[in-house]
Amino acid sequence: MNFSVCYFGLLAERRGLAEERITSSATTPGALYAELDARHRLGLAIADFRVAVNDEFVAWDHPLGDGDTIALLPPMSGG
Repeated sequence: MNFSVCYFGLLAERRGLAEERITSSATTPGALYAELDARHRLGLAIADFRVAVNDEFVAWDHPLGDGDTIALLPPMSGG
């Protein structure tokens, strides 16, 4: 399946980009993140941030569909 992956905050810094299109056989956001973490050494546990699919916050075991947009949203700080 093809996905658009959007990285925010620390994950964007570690990946070196904010968005990319990828092809993967992952069927859940958790499986997709595990694949991305292994490939790019992103280094955060899924318990430490949230995921959204097609602009809706979802659980890490939410089913993915071809063409979905997945946003990886780590905690952010600011002032």
